[in-house]
Amino acid sequence: MTTSRTVSPAPAGRTPRRRRGRRLVLGTPLPPWPVQAAKALVLGIFCALVIAPFVAIVSTSIAPRDQISRAGGLVLWPDAVNVDAYRSILSGGVVTQAALISVGVTLVGTAISLFTSCLLAYGLSRPGSFGSRGMLLVVLFSMLFSAGIIPTYLLVRGLGLIDTLWALILPTMISGFNVVVLRSFFMNIPAELLESARIDGAGEWRIFSGIVIPLSKAVLAVIGLFYAVSYWNAYFNALIYLNDSGLWPLQLVLRTYVINETALSNTDLSVAENLPAQPSLQMAILVVSLVPILILYPFLQRHFAKGMMIGAVKG
Repeated sequence: MTTSRTVSPAPAGRTPRRRRGRRLVLGTPLPPWPVQAAKALVLGIFCALVIAPFVAIVSTSIAPRDQISRAGGLVLWPDAVNVDAYRSILSGGVVTQAALISVGVTLVGTAISLFTSCLLAYGLSRPGSFGSRGMLLVVLFSMLFSAGIIPTYLLVRGLGLIDTLWALILPTMISGFNVVVLRSFFMNIPAELLESARIDGAGEWRIFSGIVIPLSKAVLAVIGLFYAVSYWNAYFNALIYLNDSGLWPLQLVLRTYVINETALSNTDLSVAENLPAQPSLQMAILVVSLVPILILYPFLQRHFAKGMMIGAVKG
């Protein structure tokens, strides 16, 4: 006597967990394990290629002098931790002064750039604003064409900005790309919300500062990061506008003493005792120039993905 067995069908709308011995993830079958292993191997190689130089830089900056001499320069893993290089460059002198200048220029420049870019973008986003169409064309034109080095230098010199820190801020104060991104975000704010504020008696400045800016934290974090990285990494403006080495930012010092391999002396670092090895000093300067951005980015990372999608095509 045979017993029939009834197999109940899978509920509608539910994807089976297994099919032909292969697990499914979100309805898509996983590739065979050799393919997954090959992908992991390739990804691991690329990660190692990215991480290894950074590890070598940090290791060289804290490695003892004799190990650096034996290695002939870069050290992949130090035998002991020696922070004399950081103590030397941060005890005073050209590196400490340049770091303070870079921090000041970055903070002041980012604040001014964000404020002016938001004002311009908000004006361009409001329909019916006087001259908004012509100004938008000017902003777009600046993204495609630039005046060139010589006319810009003549303008900066005519304004009396040579050998001043304002020469590092004002020529790059507003970025056309950032203004376009901010304008796209401001245009997506519901017009009904702004109109209700106007009915309640709020002026444009009140609407801008009390409604638009609080709703734009994500895009402001991203644009602020763009401006901060730009000011922190800028060296070319300092190279052509600053003749006084006492006003050099950290990136120009980095270019002079690391890329051009100019030797640091006791006078440059205001240190009386013997200096650590030059490769250790150079790598320590490089680490100091990288640390602020590495510290800042994790706090803004949660806003980064959302802010980068501003103005994207939506389905």
